[in-house]
Amino acid sequence: MKGIIKALGLVALTSAVSAGTTLFCIKQMENSKGNDSGFLSLSEIVYKHEKDVQRQENTPAVMITRQGGMVDLTEASEHSLEAVVHVRTLYQSSYQQVNPLLQFFFGIPDQRELPSKMASGSGVILSGDGYIVTNNHVIDKASQIEVTLNDKRTFPAHLVGTDPTTDIALLKIEASDLPTLSFGNSDSLRIGEWVLAVGNPFNLTSTVTAGIVSAKARNINIITSNMKIESFIQTDAAVNPGNSGGALVNTRGELIGINTAIASETGSYAGYAFAVPSSIVKKVTDDLKEYGYVQRAVLGIQIADITSQLQAQYQLASLQGALVAGVLTGGAADQAGIEQGDIITHVNNTRINSVAQFQEQISRYHPGDIIRLTLLRGQRSIELPVTLSAMN
Repeated sequence: MKGIIKALGLVALTSAVSAGTTLFCIKQMENSKGNDSGFLSLSEIVYKHEKDVQRQENTPAVMITRQGGMVDLTEASEHSLEAVVHVRTLYQSSYQQVNPLLQFFFGIPDQRELPSKMASGSGVILSGDGYIVTNNHVIDKASQIEVTLNDKRTFPAHLVGTDPTTDIALLKIEASDLPTLSFGNSDSLRIGEWVLAVGNPFNLTSTVTAGIVSAKARNINIITSNMKIESFIQTDAAVNPGNSGGALVNTRGELIGINTAIASETGSYAGYAFAVPSSIVKKVTDDLKEYGYVQRAVLGIQIADITSQLQAQYQLASLQGALVAGVLTGGAADQAGIEQGDIITHVNNTRINSVAQFQEQISRYHPGDIIRLTLLRGQRSIELPVTLSAMN
């Protein structure tokens, strides 16, 4: 692919305002004519035949796997729709300065009030008593937040807390016996696994799209907060403006991510969507619910992905892992004996292949938790216990 990512940022979910948005990165992609021969491949013929049979027999929609098995997406869709909500936000009127000459000659006030603005996104009900997770950028700076359930009931919502470093926010509505989504294990996701994106694109409520997991632990540099944590699940499920804060679910109907970003030339679906994994979402929402803020644990190190140059410099056998580029004096890593130049290969029993994956692993712990790091120091592998410290 000759193109490169040209810009990263927020795209408005509606034409009204930039808040209540889907994050996206602008990507220049080479044009591809594709297969314009007019012929169908064998797999396309088989798929078309199966779809025709389903219509004739009025059977549930299924996906056919390469192994010949069938994945039923209907139950997961129906269950998820009940727990995904429409989030609407209102922003206070702003003021525009008026030309002082108009004020002097015609007595026009020095400020002109602009109309209030509205935007929208999605959210997921986590508990029957009304706790709802969404993206921070969906509700950022909103003066009022309103939630509409799948059964069309509408409630005012108040903000429990936000975490800009992961782009997650927690809302609360006064309701009971609400349908919920339970957390699934995003760590166990496999590349190629079927997933569903559920949300409200373009204000079209209760929309479900399907795709596969394209990649894991993606860092695309779209969160601008200090100490940002990006380890996105990438999927090709259709995600558009309005899907922000909505659910990414597996075929069992479990929440395995919160849809947050798209990569696109136009701001609409182009086959690249990104979700905050449930491993991060659960930790953040639990902290926001209990403390009102996120208790962030840190190691006190600077880390970097291993490039070919670093591999040659440190004579490494592999490009996998995260390089310790610096150690904070007196920090958790320093006290544990970690040294500059060490390569982190495992957090507890989880293999580390990149900085993004390492950040995801650390983000699920609290200050005071003890973890075991496996390090490569020169040609020697060592294990060290580390007591995580609080972020200052």
